[in-house]
Amino acid sequence: MSGARERPMTAPKFYRVLVADDHAIVRRGVRVLLESQPDVQVCGEARTGVETMDIARKEKPDLLILDLTMPKMNGFEVVREIREESPLTDVLVFTMHFSEELARETLRCGALGYVLKSDADTELLAALDNVRHHQPFFTSRLKISMAENYVRGLNNPGDSGAAGVPFNSPLTPREIEVVKLLAEGRSNKEVASTLGVSTRTAECHRSHIMRKMNFASFSELIRFALRTSLVEP
Repeated sequence: MSGARERPMTAPKFYRVLVADDHAIVRRGVRVLLESQPDVQVCGEARTGVETMDIARKEKPDLLILDLTMPKMNGFEVVREIREESPLTDVLVFTMHFSEELARETLRCGALGYVLKSDADTELLAALDNVRHHQPFFTSRLKISMAENYVRGLNNPGDSGAAGVPFNSPLTPREIEVVKLLAEGRSNKEVASTLGVSTRTAECHRSHIMRKMNFASFSELIRFALRTSLVEP
């Protein structure tokens, strides 16, 4: 025997990820997908915006995979705080909302990627690879749509979509009208009168919008209207 000392083994360095979503089944599915990668470690799960920030401050993850619509702080608020308090943590938005405006807003807040939940099986790991190398990532369908709309804008300057609806909004033109009126401070009765429908119908529109967009509060509806320029601040 040579008597040479064996080199101490060093622990492998993991890429540490925090998963934030208010649905346990989504968090579980993302965790399983991420942990199929040998060098990825899920360092925590959060179900509210406040809980996300608490865990992020403690764990300082390399990446936060973040749903936009969560209770006790929405995704936009979380992204802004993460950029201030944990600037080395990148953010990948993971959402059900197919919306160019929301994608742009997340980038303005400081996120690096935007992936649709419906595309998770084919694109989440690709997005993870991009973001861990500090490269932006947009889900493929959104990139195609944004390119098409850019070309359309060049050919039709000033065209902002039918009835002023932001491109690819998940809301119908009538629902957009309701959002605009509510954001302007109109009551359900006033919305009904303006649209020529019953108050009951106006209330149903409002409830459907809140569920469809997963707004936790009326203030989130207002912020959405401001972000998408449906009303002036």
